[in-house]
Amino acid sequence: MALLLPTPPHKIPRDHFPVDMTRFLLLMIALFALNGCAQFPADAMPEQAAAMPGKTGSDAGLALFSANAAAGLPDGWSPLLITRNKKRTEYRLVSEAGHTILHAQASAAASGLIQETSLDPLHYPWLQWRWKIADLLQSADNTRREAEDSPVRIILAFDGDKDALSFADQIMFETGKLVSGRDLPYATLMYIWENKAPVDTVINNSRTGRIKMMVAASGNRGVGRWQNFSRNIVDDYARAFGAKPGRLIGIGVMTDTDNTEESVEAWYGDILLLAQQASEH
Repeated sequence: MALLLPTPPHKIPRDHFPVDMTRFLLLMIALFALNGCAQFPADAMPEQAAAMPGKTGSDAGLALFSANAAAGLPDGWSPLLITRNKKRTEYRLVSEAGHTILHAQASAAASGLIQETSLDPLHYPWLQWRWKIADLLQSADNTRREAEDSPVRIILAFDGDKDALSFADQIMFETGKLVSGRDLPYATLMYIWENKAPVDTVINNSRTGRIKMMVAASGNRGVGRWQNFSRNIVDDYARAFGAKPGRLIGIGVMTDTDNTEESVEAWYGDILLLAQQASEH
């Protein structure tokens, strides 16, 4: 059953909320009102199931960086902006060893790239990707709001039953939609590179329980070299949120240094969603 609000969110006076709630809503709007970015429609496209050329097994058919020429931005991906007043991370396709990859460079910047999907993660539970970083962000710490940066992120946006959420979360979603004109993801799971937290640690976003960060890489090990990953997103979502995931409605990458105001270079290889875990990526 839908929760009926006594007054539409846009008509609730500011002083109706306690100071903490007002600050919470403003922070949520700033974080989630992705001005100019791709929308996350829950049912905008049919299930993607065609295998990509050269791939074996059952592949969800995500847009691949390697399918592009080494110039500009990849087809099928759109800018993911946090707010318009933030400096943007620079992304461009480059060639390395005959393969097209995505290069990211951020200096006190935060933005990403995202592609829309409409996939059942129960059918495609295996997420595979590779990334490389030139160095760590020395002062980054994703357990602290003021230092919440990562040289690389893989972002997964999920749909779900927002009516079952808490009153505060429902107000957040309603207000965010009024401001941005878009439905916000029900839940967001990010894979990050952390300085200190061990691999597989789940870190709560400091502003909302609807965003969880899972540590995929940690510390200096692997800096400057390509790292390959294979994660079961259904299992990881269940660990992070305590439930099965809804439809996967967006997948993105982000290199962000806006909080630490440091500079970093990173590279992303193709991102795949598979029905079965492949032996090698």
